[in-house]
Parts: sequence; C-alpha cells; structure tokens
Amino acid sequence: MSVKIRLARHGRKRNAFYHIVVADSRSPRDGKYIERIGSYNPNTNPATINLDFDKAINWLGNGAQPTDTARAILSYEGVMMKKHLLEGVKKGAFDEAAAETKFEAWKKEKEAKINAKKEGLSKTAEEAAKAVFDAEAKISSDRLEAIVKKATDAEAAVKAEEAAAKAEKEAAAAPAAEGSKETEA
Repeated sequence: MSVKIRLARHGRKRNAFYHIVVADSRSPRDGKYIERIGSYNPNTNPATINLDFDKAINWLGNGAQPTDTARAILSYEGVMMKKHLLEGVKKGAFDEAAAETKFEAWKKEKEAKINAKKEGLSKTAEEAAKAVFDAEAKISSDRLEAIVKKATDAEAAVKAEEAAAKAEKEAAAAPAAEGSKETEA
C-alpha cells in the first residue's frame, strides 16, 4: 500500500480550504484517510497553514510521498528541510546539534521574510487607503470650487441684469427730461 500526503478539499464553492491528510493513494481525494496532520487556507494573504510538524516528519520518515502541492506546503513550513537534515545526520555528514542549529537559522530567516511580507502588505493597504482618501478630497474640493464659481457667476449675472435695468430706466427718463426742458423753453 502506497501512502500519500495530500490535500482534501473542504469549504464552499469559490471559498475552499484544505485538510492536509495522510491517505492511501487509491482512496478518493475527499474520501477515507489515515490521519489528518494539518490544514491549509489559501483565502488569506499570506495563506494560513496549521501543521503538526512532528507527525509530518514521522510520516515522511516512514515513506509517505507528498503530492506536488503538499510538498510545496511542507517545504514552506520547513518539514522537508528538517527531513533533509535528519537524513544527513543518519549518513554521518554532521551531528544532530549542527543540524538543529542549521534548521533554527533557516527558520529565523523564513520568519523574517514572512513578517516583511505582512508588513509590506499592511503598508500597501494603508497607502492605497490614503490614495483613495486624497482622490475623494480632490473631488470634493473640485465640486466646492464649481459650486462657488456657479454662485459667483449667478451673482454677477444678477448684478448685470440690475445694472442693465437701471441703465434702461435712466435712458428712458433722460429723453423724457430733455423733452420737458424743451417744452418749457
């Protein structure tokens, strides 16, 4: 019986999450499995992975073969690195303490990369929100300027009409006044 470490799909349509399971290679994808060793949620950014590290190492040591996606997840979590170092210890390339220090250094570097990515994502989100706010503020100021301009133009038009009406009254009153002066003379 060949054993695989693979993903079993769960969740609703277009919102899947996966259980990382150890199963017989002949069983269906979401069917019977031997043991569940973790979960994977690709809907978050970065993806959320919960994995029982010791069980994964144990199953890999017993000969379980991960699928391509499961191998990528195990590699991301450091299981494949730890397995590689343990094989080096078995072959006598270095001792277990050196393997542990190498793994801890790799793990710290990996955590630093993950934290940098999270900070970059939050910074990008803040910058995007600030850009949206600035764009909305610009639109609001443009609208305010348009309203003020329209009001000023309306006031100027009203003043021009009043001045024209006043000029007409004065023009109409001026010929009448001239006509009355001529009649008196």
